[in-house]
Amino acid sequence: MNTPRVVAIASALVLWLSVAAFAHEGHPHRFMGTLSAVTGTQLEVKTTDGKTVVFALDGKSVIQQGRAKAELKDLKVGERIVVSALEVPAGKTMTAINVQLRVPAAAKQVAQAPASK
Repeated sequence: MNTPRVVAIASALVLWLSVAAFAHEGHPHRFMGTLSAVTGTQLEVKTTDGKTVVFALDGKSVIQQGRAKAELKDLKVGERIVVSALEVPAGKTMTAINVQLRVPAAAKQVAQAPASK
């Protein structure tokens, strides 16, 4: 093979891989853990692998308990939650899209109980 041809193929491959790497941004990441702090604008979660992650809350952030809508005041420190978040490209801040609270055991039992005839 000619050296120019090898260089051209290698350059094209590098460009293609860099585009594929940037295409990775923009999709939600899920974090499971325990709520360690909550304010009006952010959540702090200790994940199941022991890391602490801070999530920004904005007007588009949705808080749910099961399928029902919940509010910020429903979040309690020590509660297990799942957060879906987007990473802001300019920094390492995660913006929460959806915060899912654990459904209480009593509510699960009622939902799973068979309908009486």
